[in-house]
Amino acid sequence: MSFFAQHTSVYAIDLLGFGGSRKADERYSAYSWADQVRDFCREIIGCPTVLVGNSIGSLVALTMAAESPTLVAGLIMASLPDVSLRQQAAPRFLRPWIEKVESAFSPPWLLNGLFKFVRRPPIIKRWAGLAYGLRQEQLDLDQFEEELVQIICSPPQDLGAEVAFRQLFSSVRQSHFAPSVKELLPTLDLPILLLWGDGDRFIPCRYGQQFALLNKKIEFQLWPGVGHCLHDECPNKFNQTCLTWLRRNFDKSFELSEPVVTA
Repeated sequence: MSFFAQHTSVYAIDLLGFGGSRKADERYSAYSWADQVRDFCREIIGCPTVLVGNSIGSLVALTMAAESPTLVAGLIMASLPDVSLRQQAAPRFLRPWIEKVESAFSPPWLLNGLFKFVRRPPIIKRWAGLAYGLRQEQLDLDQFEEELVQIICSPPQDLGAEVAFRQLFSSVRQSHFAPSVKELLPTLDLPILLLWGDGDRFIPCRYGQQFALLNKKIEFQLWPGVGHCLHDECPNKFNQTCLTWLRRNFDKSFELSEPVVTA
């Protein structure tokens, strides 16, 4: 944020259920988060905005751009997931039955126990090792993981965090959780920067290569030796890449021309 604040207005949003936002007892979805971003852009910013997101944040940005195109000037997305691919893998007539079976094996008492287990610092540190394809020459891995674990461990301690976890666990398995990325991308008429790490263990880079073929306005970059969170693993490269793209697609100086919102 400090880097982009030198060139334009920057806003960061903690989506409902994440970070410092309220851990609400609601049905979460990419649509509801997109509504949150849309309202923020409309009521606070008041002009077309460049949306930047990583992972689920990129899916929210894409959803918002498709539903409110007049509010979005461009998209920068990293490690874009398409949860509909999981849903489409099963025959249509079987999907309701699969949802019922999954719900039957996800009682609240089991999810509460799972939540208390996965929010422990040792488990979060192990998850970070999978998410981040870090190399020792990039930064101090031990120091980075310690800071990262401290950041991630805080929100799960908030009031209502267990309920929010249960709701999110349940919502992400529903067919109406998010739109199909493959269906949305061809419909967009705006500049898109799509970034991916070839070491992403969560969302393989082959999906990014497939997505890049769906819209001629997509600029796709595959970064070697990088994992799921490019902005953390290679912050300088990420910042400079985004700034170069912004200047090329909007204003050469990019001085307060298009606001940037990160989700």
